[in-house]
Amino acid sequence: MSHLFSHYNYWIVIVLMMTGFYTVISRGNMVKKLIGLNIFQTSVFLLFITMGKIKGGTAPIVMAGKEDVVYSNPIPHVLILTAIVVGVSTTALGLALVVRIKEAYGTVEEDEVQAEDIRR
Repeated sequence: MSHLFSHYNYWIVIVLMMTGFYTVISRGNMVKKLIGLNIFQTSVFLLFITMGKIKGGTAPIVMAGKEDVVYSNPIPHVLILTAIVVGVSTTALGLALVVRIKEAYGTVEEDEVQAEDIRR
């Protein structure tokens, strides 16, 4: 049982991931779908960041005279910085598309847009 609680970060990631996934699937509003995608994306960020941390690890800066130091892996943190930039830009593009859809169809509800598209 203590093994389950020692990895609480994975449980947080799973809850956030399923919350975002459920929001994307269950909502018809396109803005809410984008918010769900952002929640899902944040859970993936948290997963990678927590995997890069080692208990007792320090920043990977080599110092003279210290040979038995445990370092944390910096690669996941660097990759997540890039992913955050890509995530912000794709969210901005998604919101711009939602604004354009609102102008063209008068709604941001997915069902109404599809129904209007079939009528055309």
